[in-house]
Order: sequence, then C-alpha cells, then structure tokens
Amino acid sequence: MSLFSFKSKSKIGVDIGTASIKIVELTKEGGRFKLGNYSLFELESDDRVAIKQERRSDKIVQLSDGDIVWGIKEALKRARINTKDVVASIPSFLTFATVVKMPFIPEKDVAQTIKFEARKYIPLPLNEVVLDWSILNIATDKKKEPEEKKGDEDESEETKKSKPLSEETGQPTSLEVFLAAVPKDETVRYQSIMKRAGLTLRALELENSALTRAIVGNDLSPVAIINIGGRSTSILIVDKGIERISHNYEVGGFEITKSIAESLKIGLKRAEELKRSFGLRQEENNVISKAMSSLIDRMGFEANRTISGYELKHGTKIGKVILVGGLVNMPNFVAYFKQKMGREVAIGNPMARVSAPPEIEKINAELNSTFAIAIGLAMRNI
Repeated sequence: MSLFSFKSKSKIGVDIGTASIKIVELTKEGGRFKLGNYSLFELESDDRVAIKQERRSDKIVQLSDGDIVWGIKEALKRARINTKDVVASIPSFLTFATVVKMPFIPEKDVAQTIKFEARKYIPLPLNEVVLDWSILNIATDKKKEPEEKKGDEDESEETKKSKPLSEETGQPTSLEVFLAAVPKDETVRYQSIMKRAGLTLRALELENSALTRAIVGNDLSPVAIINIGGRSTSILIVDKGIERISHNYEVGGFEITKSIAESLKIGLKRAEELKRSFGLRQEENNVISKAMSSLIDRMGFEANRTISGYELKHGTKIGKVILVGGLVNMPNFVAYFKQKMGREVAIGNPMARVSAPPEIEKINAELNSTFAIAIGLAMRNI
C-alpha cells in the first residue's frame, strides 16, 4: 500500500470484548482522521450468564464464534457500515507481551536469538504461538572523557568530528526488545470469524497496542492506562511510547453489577440499570454505591501497587493516570477513583485526533471511554 494516496481509504476497528463488540469506522483525509460511523453491540447480562460464569474456572464467559459473527454483522447493519477492511484486536488475557533485556548482538542475529530468549518468558511451546518482536533501544557503554592535556583546547572542531564513534559514545552493550506472542489457534480463529462476517482482516493487533496508539499518541512521557472492561481490568504502563508492563485483574463491570444484584437481591439487568443511573453519587442512602465501593477500592489498590512498583524499579514518576472503559462514565466514578488513587486521574481522549460532526460532541465522553481500543485499531496504518 502506498504511503501517499489520492483517494481516502476507510478502515474499521473491531474490538471484541467479553461484554460487548465495539466497531469504529475511520477515514484519513489530509493527514487527519475523520469519523465515519460507530456501533456498539452489547451482550445481554442475564442470570443464566452469571450462573455460567460461576461454573467456569477462568472467570471469562467464552462466546461461540457463531454468536460473535452474528454480533458483528448486526452491529455493522445497525450503523450501515459498508467498509470491509478491518483491523481487529486480540484481548490482553489471550496474549503475552514483555520487554526483554539481552546482551548486544548484531540486528541480523536477533531473530534467531530471540527464540531462545522467548522460551524463558512465554508459557507455551513456541511452535504453538505467533511470535513478534521489535528492538526498542540499544544501550552503550559511554566512555569517560580523558583529562584535558595541554593544548587540547586548541583541538579543532573538524578533528573532533573525525574521531571514531566508539570514542564518543562507547560500544553497544545491550538491547531492549519488545516481545509479543499470540496463540496460533487464536489467530486462525479470528481470521475465520472476520471471513464469516464478510470482512477482510488486514491486521490483527494486541489490544494494548491499539490502546496506546489511541490514548498516548506521540507522548513519550511515562503514563498509566487503566482499562476497565466487562470481565477484567488491565493496568498498562507506557513509557517512551512503548508498553512496559501490563497486569490483568479479574474485576470488571460484570463483577460490580453482580455485587449490586446480590446485595439488593435483584436480577442482573436491573442491577446494571441502577449502576448506570446512581453510580457512586455521594448520597446518604445510595445503597448502589455501598454495594460496589469495595470492588472499586480493590481496583485502585491494585493499580497503585502496579504503578508504584514501576516507579520504584525504574526511578521515574508516572505523572498521568488515564481511565478508559464504559464504567468510567458512571456517576462520580472518576472523582471517587482519583481520591482512592491519590494521583491525578483523567478520562482518555482518543477523539481529540478525530474529526467528527458537531452532533457527535454530546456523546464524546462515551466514545472516548467505550470505543478507545476500536479507535486505535482503525488508526493503524495497513
């Protein structure tokens, strides 16, 4: 595909979550993204699903491929999206990614060596995964400048420039490599799903990579992204634009809805409605807030522990904590979470780099929090 194109090209990002399917259509015109359309297909939360979840050891409800295909088709039909080129995400709980530090070797030898390094970190046989990697940084052993000898101050600028690189920057000593692995059967599965949905899968991407593109952009400062999903919460540290660590915790919007349902002895559907309406409003008789606050406190504790651990290990300060996920639109959630974190907290704003019709502005908050991953997917160059 040519870097420069005279015709605009639309792409859709498809984010298949455990509670919903999110789709965003973007076109790039004049170097800026333009929103074509978007669609959300929510999976019904009923008591049968709750029972099914309790019986599963991995705490994740696995939809059948047929259900996902039908959901994608339905979402596309509702929004009248006709674009076929798609970039889809692999959920973080199905992937593995880490930053590996290893002794320096020439780049031509990295591909072979990384396979041996990968065995130390990836819990699956390498013949069962699709392995990808990229060099992030080459560290050098900088040499100290020798003490000035008499007459050195007269050394010409031309002479200084002619010195070998090793004299100025030292020799390379180590590599930082970003390593990612996805089970092969999952890549085949996603290819099949998209084909059955009548779409052309142009790229399959790690969920966190799409989130980083949408939220962080070109910002190189350390940032923490907390993505509160339907079934789990991921805490992602991005530094110099690269995912450094990612932790998943099995507490998400569904667990909170279930806690409300059990506390008030009501069905999940009604509990979800009350959660969205009352949220964490500071009212004396807000039984909804009381039913969910302990779980949200736990989210804050785990997030703080992950962030503080990174700060301590790397001697840096995380200045930004960014929230995404449908739960962040719940009344008073951001203010409550900020208080528990004791840090500056804000909602992610991927729509800041997307041109949209004026009538869309009133729902920007929902787009920013709910569709962040799908926006990042549709932003990818293919």
